[in-house]
Amino acid sequence: MLNNDYLLIHPEVVAALQEGRAVVALESTIISHGMPWPQNVITAREVETIVRENGAVPATIAILDGKCCIGLNDQQLEFLGQTQGVWKVSMRDMPYVISQKIAGATTVAATMRIASMAGIRIFVTGGIGGVHRGAEKSMDISADLTEMAHTNVAVLSAGVKSILDIGLTLEYLETLGIPVITYGQDAFPSFYSQESGYPSPLRLNEPQAIAHLLKAKWELLLEGSVLIANPVPKAMEIPRDKMEQTIIEALREAERQGIKGKLVTPFLLKKIAELSGGESLAANIALIKNNAALGGKIASSFALISQ
Repeated sequence: MLNNDYLLIHPEVVAALQEGRAVVALESTIISHGMPWPQNVITAREVETIVRENGAVPATIAILDGKCCIGLNDQQLEFLGQTQGVWKVSMRDMPYVISQKIAGATTVAATMRIASMAGIRIFVTGGIGGVHRGAEKSMDISADLTEMAHTNVAVLSAGVKSILDIGLTLEYLETLGIPVITYGQDAFPSFYSQESGYPSPLRLNEPQAIAHLLKAKWELLLEGSVLIANPVPKAMEIPRDKMEQTIIEALREAERQGIKGKLVTPFLLKKIAELSGGESLAANIALIKNNAALGGKIASSFALISQ
């Protein structure tokens, strides 16, 4: 665990880490930029409860008052959920946001790095960033992938965000040497849908097996993350073909409005929710809860075999 003036770790999280108990990191971008209020705060609290029910201590991460806060209280969750203008913070933004004491919600990349500083090895999110559609022209590739190449924190998500080029993202993950495991099925999921049209590079069916893989990877000094893809529950998935049409329409609207950079993903998620009549938001909430349950189990197993 790295201790410095820039880290503020909740006492419950400190105690769990010192005692070798399971801790699960959670991001805050989903609160400030991924869902509308009040669903964002309600979901954040429910996700923390699910992590606890599955044997781990939740540690939601954000940047507040010049500190990397690891473990948030109710007031901080409400602030992130209701305050306008909270920065969406990736790696390049961290020094600026911290030095200027700007409120920031952390992306996958920033959350991973802060979790690593605190000694947390398991991180649960909704979906990771990746290679954007049209990246051969725009060169738009998420910092999530480069961070995953060298930070020893496993990322559990419902796959790659389906607004991205999933095939190219899987290729890039292979180039970076990042193992990609899908839990319980051979098909790689696509966030809102159980299948993406691409096979999963690897499959494991038990949380304990995933924990053993993580232990072996890092004890072999193979640096970097492992992507654990957990399909959205069948009852809440949106068929891939139906979702693709909605995504294409949202992408066209983003292009018409000239939306670029880190504003693209929040815009698309909001537009997709509008176009799907709220169906995508319901799926998003279901998958993050599903991920929290599996993340708690994997973290518990990893803590047990690491003692």
